[in-house]
Amino acid sequence: MTKRNLAIFGAGRHGRVVAEIASLIGWSKIVFFDDRPNHSDKKKLLVCGNKADFISQSSHFDGCFVAIGNNSDRSEIVKILLSSEAPLVSLIHPSAIVSQYSEVGAGTVVMAGAIINPFTKIGISSIINTGSTIDHDNVLHDYVHISPGVNTAGGVTVGKFSWVGIGASVINSIMIGDNVIIGAGSVVIKDIPDNVTALGSPAKIRE
Repeated sequence: MTKRNLAIFGAGRHGRVVAEIASLIGWSKIVFFDDRPNHSDKKKLLVCGNKADFISQSSHFDGCFVAIGNNSDRSEIVKILLSSEAPLVSLIHPSAIVSQYSEVGAGTVVMAGAIINPFTKIGISSIINTGSTIDHDNVLHDYVHISPGVNTAGGVTVGKFSWVGIGASVINSIMIGDNVIIGAGSVVIKDIPDNVTALGSPAKIRE
């Protein structure tokens, strides 16, 4: 794929990290779109318009990316882009290690120092954050957020829209459901059902 012009929706702090990754892997011109006027003026970033502009102009770029931390909000825009066959790209930091036998879905970012071991599948528009390790034979479904320093052992499944908090650990063969929040520093040793928050070591579902 030609790496010339990249459009990013989201000019906040997460978006700036994403932009640096894009620059490091060869995107030569990076422009932002954001619904907050002058959101990034102090960083001298080029903000070209709002969400509607981003969606309507996405096909004019060689690549586009949605840099929003909230899984649900991110998915709404990505689904529109996918339906219009916009050039949604994945971005992988050059210091990350991704096995040749693993898959990374479109619209996903893999940040500095992350490791994805063999036979793992990462879904569409997920975030694999700084220094996290995803071991072999994991399945992370669409719109997942793996925070910095998370460690998942082999055979783990994380459902769509789930968020695993900073520094959490998940033992092997665990299934985490859809729309789950795993608290920072938690240790997950049992399966977690859909639509809950689990905290602690060992992680327990919050009532």
